[in-house]
Amino acid sequence: MHRHELSDREWDLLAPLIPRAVTGRPRVDDRQVINGMIYKIRTGLPWRDLPDRYGPWQTVYTRFRRYALSGVFAQALQQIQAKADSAGDIDWLVQIDSTIVRAHQHAAATGRKGGGVSDEPDDHTLGRSHGGLTSKIHLACDGRGRPLALLVTAGQRHDGIYAQPLLECIRVPRLGPGRPRCRPDHVIADKACSSRAFRAYLRKRGIGHTIPEKADQQRHRHNRGRQGGRPPAFDRPIYRRRNVVERCFNRLKGFRGIATRYDKTATSYEAAVSLASFLLWARSV
Repeated sequence: MHRHELSDREWDLLAPLIPRAVTGRPRVDDRQVINGMIYKIRTGLPWRDLPDRYGPWQTVYTRFRRYALSGVFAQALQQIQAKADSAGDIDWLVQIDSTIVRAHQHAAATGRKGGGVSDEPDDHTLGRSHGGLTSKIHLACDGRGRPLALLVTAGQRHDGIYAQPLLECIRVPRLGPGRPRCRPDHVIADKACSSRAFRAYLRKRGIGHTIPEKADQQRHRHNRGRQGGRPPAFDRPIYRRRNVVERCFNRLKGFRGIATRYDKTATSYEAAVSLASFLLWARSV
């Protein structure tokens, strides 16, 4: 086994989830191709520069693109979460946050104006930021720092806008009968998510939350006197655990293809993040 390749245990977890062709000529070994994808994401090198041991780079790229469009890696991520949940291995103290990712010049050459397709946003989730073209990864992780749900947006999008959609992306299937688990026990977030609408959404779903209040919200409440109401509850010891999501980002950005976006399309980049998230789970269960 070469560096950055799947161990036997990781392959045993992923192999049943890879679609297999029932007709046609024999194809390049699945494990060899998946190892090529992981090597590319881990190192950030161009597809054309893949080592020969992974087979033709066109084969690796074509299969990666096919899996990205069909959501194979997102489904694999859900399946490994389901196994962990059935074993009681998920800590439902959920933390949410986001991180900015710089877009390489190769990712920026997308012809972003017009020409979008049905499964790809028109802007390819590339947006203008202080550092140029960027994307943003919005992430919800469990109490052990493993991704539960993710969204990729343009870099200038505000965290508060996507806090609710991000939580609604959490769907951990059951291995037996029953609906997927969608509701955390508790949510930790930073001040960017400290809106009355988001707090009301959490209360409506019966989700406890620890979110610090913004200074301007505090002043507004004080200025209203008794009509301002009580300050929202804030548990400082629980909030100290928010560093777990930062450590999760740190591990994800150990993949150079995640820390810098080289993919032109949002579909391919999100599939790469899902594959890296799967590997974080596979190495912890």
